[in-house]
Amino acid sequence: MKARLFRAFIKLPIIRSIAAKELKTFDDAIVKHCRSIYKEEKFMLELQRKGLNEGDILKKLKTYQDLSNVQWRNGRVSGAVYSNLTQEISSIVQNVYNETAYTNPLHPDCFPGINKMEAEIIRMVINLFSGNDDCCGAVTSGGTESIVLAIKAYRDYAYHTKGITKPELVAPATAHAAFPKACQYFCIKFVPTPVDPVTYKADINAMRKAINRNTILIVGSACNFPHGLIDDIQAIAKLGLKYNVPVHVDSCLGGFLVPFVKEAGFSIPPVDFSVDGVTSISCDTHKYGYAPKGSSVIMYSDKEYRRHQFSVITDWPGGIYASPTIAGSRAGASIATCWATLLHYGVDGYVDATRKILKVQRYLKAEISKIDGIFIVGDPLLSVIAIGSKMFNVFRLSDMLSKKGWNLNPLQFPSAFHICLTLMHVQDGVADAFLDDLKQSVVECLKNPDTSGKGMAVMYGMSQSIPDRTMVSDLACQYLSTIYDTN
Repeated sequence: MKARLFRAFIKLPIIRSIAAKELKTFDDAIVKHCRSIYKEEKFMLELQRKGLNEGDILKKLKTYQDLSNVQWRNGRVSGAVYSNLTQEISSIVQNVYNETAYTNPLHPDCFPGINKMEAEIIRMVINLFSGNDDCCGAVTSGGTESIVLAIKAYRDYAYHTKGITKPELVAPATAHAAFPKACQYFCIKFVPTPVDPVTYKADINAMRKAINRNTILIVGSACNFPHGLIDDIQAIAKLGLKYNVPVHVDSCLGGFLVPFVKEAGFSIPPVDFSVDGVTSISCDTHKYGYAPKGSSVIMYSDKEYRRHQFSVITDWPGGIYASPTIAGSRAGASIATCWATLLHYGVDGYVDATRKILKVQRYLKAEISKIDGIFIVGDPLLSVIAIGSKMFNVFRLSDMLSKKGWNLNPLQFPSAFHICLTLMHVQDGVADAFLDDLKQSVVECLKNPDTSGKGMAVMYGMSQSIPDRTMVSDLACQYLSTIYDTN
């Protein structure tokens, strides 16, 4: 109702004029931001007649690499690069990539080694998540593809086994954006449910009320992207069993922390295949598995689910076409470098890395909790800490930290930002440097708590206040278009 009234209101001539002016301001800000990313460098618009030699190409590559001022190697970035890029792992990845750059698992007769590596990755990860011999899966290009494939599988499974033609998916509002994205792709009704206002975890009663005869999947996160919180997977799985609906655990972010938490000396509730009712899990190997981008694993408790993930075309003149994932041709090097990274770390290596990250997370969580004027969203147990404020515009704080060199993730509903800790943040002095800058910036914000701020503080504040989300969508599309603009 609020959105409909807003759309009617915005059509009034004088209001439309004001809105157009404000949107033009946003558009200009987007263009300015994108141009600043590229440092006003001109684009190559045509392929040159004569090719360049290796030296010239590498020299040009260096100028592109230097476009970024973000100090991600010094632990100043939230997430993004999860490995600490030691000389040994860098050498392994480079050498393996050189050997497999032109391989393609679409041709198992030509590159059987790549397919063997993929099968081994899947089985190793399944075993880490307490899977049995019936469990199966696939290696994908990233977490979004893992989620998209799972939803495609469940849509088709529901159609063939239950005759569901108007599928719906129930997930907490904090579930990854890949879920509504996949629902857009596959004409599924996405049903987001509110989270608990205190814990910010999935509200089980709200999820129960949202389930109906058309529900094809129930989702829980371990952990979710915004706040790093682990939903009550056991309770969600019980809903799945009660209503005979599959349950997916999205562990794309925390996937390669979860199996090693206990041995690292910490604890989290069970979230894997040991929980009765869990039918699939997504887990990114290119995050805390420290493999190069992009690789992820989608796992199922039963081969029948995966069967509906596959795409098979039987009557094509080019022959019988069958592919396990969205892509036909896939980069064998992504599989090979993922496989090599797993072998290099081993269980002991992952336990050690998990211990280091969680120690820093617990330290930061304890210290941030002592700072007046801000609060931590929920009780995160893995690598993410989300920060909000009830006393000032928290995006002012985020802007101040940005000016001090920190690259953090803004959040909305509620307003907050988070830092996702990686091996880059366990370097000496990084955590304390973040705390020092955070404390100083909070003090400045508290001096003038009513100041609205500028930059991201204005952008996110205004975007959240617009009831008609199509306007916000238009701005986001404008940003994407501008990123590709070579004018």
